[in-house]
Amino acid sequence: METVTLSPKFQVIIPKAARESLKLVAGQKVGVIAYDNRIELIPVRSMKNMKGFLKRIDTGVPREDDRL
Repeated sequence: METVTLSPKFQVIIPKAARESLKLVAGQKVGVIAYDNRIELIPVRSMKNMKGFLKRIDTGVPREDDRL
């Protein structure tokens, strides 16, 4: 985990490793969610770019009996 500093204008710099890993580009929109005493930044992607992203998802999670 990397640490960033909040500027006087409440801005942060996303570390290079995270930008590259998520393929973020300058000017890209990012959603902001306050959740359980933390802030989550979620890249906004077009539907065209979302094609096929679920191929890597693990569907083998345990489920409750009434959710099958």
